[in-house]
Amino acid sequence: MFLRVARHTNDLEKIENFYVEILGFERLGGFENHNNYDGVFIGKPGLDWHFEFTKSKATAKHTFDEDDAMVLYPKTIADYDKILNKLTQLDIAVIPSLNPFWNENGKMIQDPDGYRIVISPLKAVISEIE
Repeated sequence: MFLRVARHTNDLEKIENFYVEILGFERLGGFENHNNYDGVFIGKPGLDWHFEFTKSKATAKHTFDEDDAMVLYPKTIADYDKILNKLTQLDIAVIPSLNPFWNENGKMIQDPDGYRIVISPLKAVISEIE
């Protein structure tokens, strides 16, 4: 099974920059004016999943609550630290999670659309060799 997480946004460029430059994903492809939608595919090559972000003339209306979060597990502690350093350098706030588990086991941030993302070291290894 393959997974695509598709989401509409009002600022495609800002979302792409956030997921590529800050979280370390790659732009896998994109499209323009496909049935009046522009879009970008973001993920890591060779995986069975990716994000699709789209923009159209319709305004994106994001509805979610404080317990809705996407959890990302960097592969290594170095990858985790790299993301945290970028967050600090770019003054991206770490926010408290309603679920105390994530406060103890990761850092919660918000993407430019306000979606909550937890960066957790729980599955990270010291190095790729392990």
